[in-house]
Amino acid sequence: MQNYLPVFALLFNAFVWGVSWWPFRHLHAAGLHPLWATALMYLLALVTLLVLLPGAWRQALRSPGLWLLAVSAGLTNVCFNWAVTVGDVVRVVLLFYLMPAWSVLLAWRVLGEVPTPLALLRLVLAFTGVVLVVLPPGVPLSQLAQGLSAVDLLAVTGGFTFALTNVMLRRLHQVPEQARMLAMFGGGALMAALVAVTGMAVGIVTPVPPVATGWVLLALGLATAFLLGNYALQYGAARLAAGTTALVMLTEVVFASTSSWLLDAAALQERTLVGGACIMLAALLAVVPARRRLTQTG
Repeated sequence: MQNYLPVFALLFNAFVWGVSWWPFRHLHAAGLHPLWATALMYLLALVTLLVLLPGAWRQALRSPGLWLLAVSAGLTNVCFNWAVTVGDVVRVVLLFYLMPAWSVLLAWRVLGEVPTPLALLRLVLAFTGVVLVVLPPGVPLSQLAQGLSAVDLLAVTGGFTFALTNVMLRRLHQVPEQARMLAMFGGGALMAALVAVTGMAVGIVTPVPPVATGWVLLALGLATAFLLGNYALQYGAARLAAGTTALVMLTEVVFASTSSWLLDAAALQERTLVGGACIMLAALLAVVPARRRLTQTG
């Protein structure tokens, strides 16, 4: 049973993120914008980390590269949480999971890793999936950008910044884990608050509503779920191969798709399913080389 605990831990983390759209929507209905919800929850997580790991901030200050990690991780949460609250859940999650395709391009630019033929195949599959998900039937490819809504752009941007976060984590692998965690939670709180304040100034984000027991308890519950999910991710990822971790985390798409379909929060059209299959296949192909290398060296 102990051998399965890391897998169950990762499944729990994927479940938390896969169904997070539901409490975010209830908070939104109660008047709490997803950006303020994100800022409040990550502020709580940040305070908890500072209490449990009082020396982490000193380690973080010694690593200037953590600022980019904080910004990329923060924007990931801003884009994903906002998009999944107001958009079609399946469409948002699929566009967000273009992350493996962005990783190929970012690793090429930031880490100097020249893409392999398999990596280029992943790019083709991923962007073919985007065309099928975004472009209505009969519309020429030249009008692809016109098919992207503001929510779609949030989802795509979130996937890009998530890929950048992963690349930065690899680049900063020598920085203590506690400092990296502090940067990511701090970035989540700071970027969400900054974007929320900017959104209020232009009239697209509502102020924080008066304190009410209902939304406060729900926000605290969601914050606790994210903290437990992050702990589960740290536990599982530390005990499993990177390829296995990536494969298990793809179940987030299953949790999100199933829950949103059951609760009528998404429309599962044929083109969406086919495009989603292309995107997921590209993500799965990103796992294959890592698993193969581990098998050969094991």
